[in-house]
Amino acid sequence: MSTYNWLEAINVTEDMLDKTDKRLPVIWISALDCTGCKEAFTRSFEPTTLDTILNFISLEYSELLSVASGYQAEEHKESIFAKYQGEYVLAVEGGIPGSDEFLMIAGKSVRDEISEAAKNAKAVIAFGSCSAWGGIPAAGVNPTNAVDIRAVLPEDVPVALVPGCPPIPEVIIGTLLHVHFHGELPELDKKLRPKAFYQKTVHMTCHRKAFFDQKLFAESYDDEGARKGYCLFKLGCKGPTAFNACESIGYDRCIAAGFSCIGCSEKGFWDKGGFCGKRKSK
Repeated sequence: MSTYNWLEAINVTEDMLDKTDKRLPVIWISALDCTGCKEAFTRSFEPTTLDTILNFISLEYSELLSVASGYQAEEHKESIFAKYQGEYVLAVEGGIPGSDEFLMIAGKSVRDEISEAAKNAKAVIAFGSCSAWGGIPAAGVNPTNAVDIRAVLPEDVPVALVPGCPPIPEVIIGTLLHVHFHGELPELDKKLRPKAFYQKTVHMTCHRKAFFDQKLFAESYDDEGARKGYCLFKLGCKGPTAFNACESIGYDRCIAAGFSCIGCSEKGFWDKGGFCGKRKSK
């Protein structure tokens, strides 16, 4: 059972819940991505995504989740820029293509779309390793020349990076809710990640760490050690070098499912192995 308390994680008191009567406007733009980050957003346990949308944020635009589409969706997005100038959060998912022709939205370059949306945003949040670091679209030899979100942002726009492939649902929502309740981004580390969720490695809070300390390791995914829940370090687990809240939040994720950490929250994780074994870097 999870011991995660989202109120405590983002420094919110019960009194603050009663005083919030205005939801945070959010515009969510997708660049080169698989929609996995938005899908993760819909899977939060605490608070639930439904509670978040009904009570705390107003998801004004999303290519995947908006009911409207086409002209209606695009016209509404433009109206939000003016109606909530300086008040909305811009969420960006996916790597940013180096050339306009690789991704257009309603006839506009996604690079221009993001730059325009960022100008009047309260803050920009890069969800996922693709927008935070370039991710899979920037891996190996690719034709898109993809880069991370900071390549197209104005220098004076506050930005937070929330990496992961995908990010943890509660981390996505926790970062948004910190802005909602406190009016600003949470405290960030030197890599611009929210400290509340990225200050420890996966290994430091891993439920298998006791086996690591005892030097009890699984030698394969199907041996007796694996069945007993031994440490997966010898199977390539990147938990000691991956900063993320996978284990500290307490919900079952990769390691609990019996698979080693692939370090998906770290820069260049795909070129360092990704999901499919060793790959060549650029």
